[in-house]
This record gives sequence, structure tokens and C-alpha cells, in this order.
Amino acid sequence: MFLAKEDLGSVIYAYQIDQITEGNDDLVAQALAAAEEEAKSYLSQNINKLETLDGRIIYDVVAIFGTSALDRNSLILQHCLTLAKFHIATLCNADFIYEQAKERYDRAIDWFTKLSKGTVVLTSLPKITLNDTNSERQPFSAGSRSKFNHDY
Repeated sequence: MFLAKEDLGSVIYAYQIDQITEGNDDLVAQALAAAEEEAKSYLSQNINKLETLDGRIIYDVVAIFGTSALDRNSLILQHCLTLAKFHIATLCNADFIYEQAKERYDRAIDWFTKLSKGTVVLTSLPKITLNDTNSERQPFSAGSRSKFNHDY
């Protein structure tokens, strides 16, 4: 798994996690899994949609989230941990400011959105190159429908 409970120490204190989850590691694992899936959903492009083939970068999500320990991208890791913290924070507001967690969550989501649209580019992330000749679409295309005639 890309995220581990021990990684949460950079965004939330261990005693706060234990207080909120009442020592239930299953809740922590669920929050970590949810955060990872949420991050993947922003980086995964539907290559069957034509708008995806407009020149945007398509990230290799399997390779990005298949890494562990020090091989993980630190910025992706930090934003994923922020998402996980928010998923844990929704259980209870114990000893930290909920608004601050929500604000950081919103910033992380905004960053993932920018990354998926190509506004922000991480050159260190693995990318997928499409070899299909149909993938060479231009951002704009023009054409017309066939002429319509009424038969009387």
C-alpha cells in the first residue's frame, strides 16, 4: 500500500489518531485507503474520452502508487496524507481545529485537480505515452454534418 499509518505523523499526532479512532486501526486503514483512491481518481484519465487526448499528460497511476518507502513522490505523499487526515477528522474533532483540516483538504483537492488538468506538472512522475495513431488528436477539430434533404 502506498500509505502507511506511520506516515500520518507528518500531518497529525499519534495520540490524536488514537483518540479519534479509539485505537481502532481498521478505521485508520480505511481512511488511508480512501485517501489513496481519491488521489488516484484525480490522476487517472479516461483514455476513452476524446477530451483526454487533447495533449494532456497521462500519468502512470499504477507506477506512482506502486512505490513504497523513499521511492514515493514526496509531494504526492504529503497531499495523500492530508486527504487521509481529513477522512480521520470527519470521525471526531479531538484536539485540533476542524476548519484547518478542511482548508488543507480543499487545497490538496485543488492541487490534484490542477495536476490532472495539466496546470501543474510534476516531471518526476511516470507518464503513459499513447502509441495509437488515433491519439494524435488536436485540441480543436472542425467539420459539418451531411446535408439533410426532405423527401416530398
